[in-house]
Amino acid sequence: MVMRTLTIAVASILLAACTVGPDYVRPTLPAVDQFSNGQSPQLAGETAPAVDLEFWRSFGDPVLERLVDQALVSNHDLRIALARYEQANALLRNAKYDRLPTLGASAEASDSRSSSDQLPGVGRAGRDSDQYSAGFSALWELDFFGRIRRSVEAQHADTEASAADLAAVQVVLVGDLAETYFGLRGLQEQLRIAQQNADNQAQTLRLIDLRRSAGIGSAFEVDRASTQLESTRSRVPALQSAIAVSTHRIAVLAGQTPESVLAGLDAITPLPSLPETIATGTPAELLRRRPDVTAAERRLGAATARVGVATADLFPRFTLGGLIGSQALDAGALFERDSETRLIAFGIDGSFLNVGRVRSRIAAANAATAADLAAYEQTVLLALEETENALVRVSRSAEENAFLERAAAAGARATAIARLRYDNGAIDVLDVLESERASLQAEDAFAQGRVRNTLAVVSLYKALAGGWPQYVPKESTAVR
Repeated sequence: MVMRTLTIAVASILLAACTVGPDYVRPTLPAVDQFSNGQSPQLAGETAPAVDLEFWRSFGDPVLERLVDQALVSNHDLRIALARYEQANALLRNAKYDRLPTLGASAEASDSRSSSDQLPGVGRAGRDSDQYSAGFSALWELDFFGRIRRSVEAQHADTEASAADLAAVQVVLVGDLAETYFGLRGLQEQLRIAQQNADNQAQTLRLIDLRRSAGIGSAFEVDRASTQLESTRSRVPALQSAIAVSTHRIAVLAGQTPESVLAGLDAITPLPSLPETIATGTPAELLRRRPDVTAAERRLGAATARVGVATADLFPRFTLGGLIGSQALDAGALFERDSETRLIAFGIDGSFLNVGRVRSRIAAANAATAADLAAYEQTVLLALEETENALVRVSRSAEENAFLERAAAAGARATAIARLRYDNGAIDVLDVLESERASLQAEDAFAQGRVRNTLAVVSLYKALAGGWPQYVPKESTAVR
């Protein structure tokens, strides 16, 4: 009769079960149809193909491709993010087990002796006793108000946020590696220009020195040419130092030692040709693709679910427990007909009576949700800002690069003409030196401009979150 009443009571509560707390609603993204700075011939909007997922391959540089492949396997920041994702996934599986009964098993054998005071008049042998027991138990929290369901929902969102964090690390890693690599190639180009100009200036100095020896020139002209030559040579150690520093950074990003990557970076290669068009897509596509936005949105979902976890504490927790086993004074009598034991219990946790504490936890959960909502909205705005800034830099750096290229070409022509006119006695050495100085400055500026243009393109791909979807780990195999 008692068990029948208990069963009816549990069934009635199950029928009335509900999930308390707010249901999560994904925030609406800003209604922005197109980027305000995406109107460049190099930039293609919503009519273009999708953003290149492996953008680094579009540069056609096998050394960069090899470094990225190494980094995606060996980079330590990436390994840390992967471990955190796996940790979150394990916690999700653990949270799901809370929906099932907790099982246990026990066995015990004891040999006891009572004192003569406890059993007066009983002999020593009669005060000895043995006892054997074995059993299985189960305890199940009946999730009438959705506390466990909300907890699983929160952990599931946390796991998805960790996967997005892993993707964000991949975006930053590939972008930083490409930027550092192209920066290195730019430094090597500046070093080549400095060394080439130093050779040219050394030839000019020898010519001026010969003319002075012949009584045509002066010591002043020699000193001016020597000053310019040594100033150009002074650039070489600084550039070599910057190249070494960039090489070390690339090694760390690739998860390698400097010696292992040095061989592929020693050979100087020109900066790559940039793609004619870059598919930018629309702002809405960007926000759906950006892993940092996804991570912020999933954390908001987790915080919302935890409000439900806290709200469920306003209600009692019901548990259903059971034990089945055997107990006997002789090991051979275990599990015989009359040695069985059993227990079925229905429990109620009365901690919900601490209403003040519970409401404080609910208020804290609501505040955390408000903070995560603000963080999500801020992340959306920062993603749009980063992309708009990258679009501006791509457009303007391309224009700047065109001017610098013409200036470098004009400077080289002017230097060649100046040397010819100096050989014919039409101008003095100061004009030649000034022409060489201006040409070096223009060449160096053009090299730096090409680097800025290349880095602007990489930054745009980075802002567009190209590269990460190929490497996001598969969703947890645990059943939702």
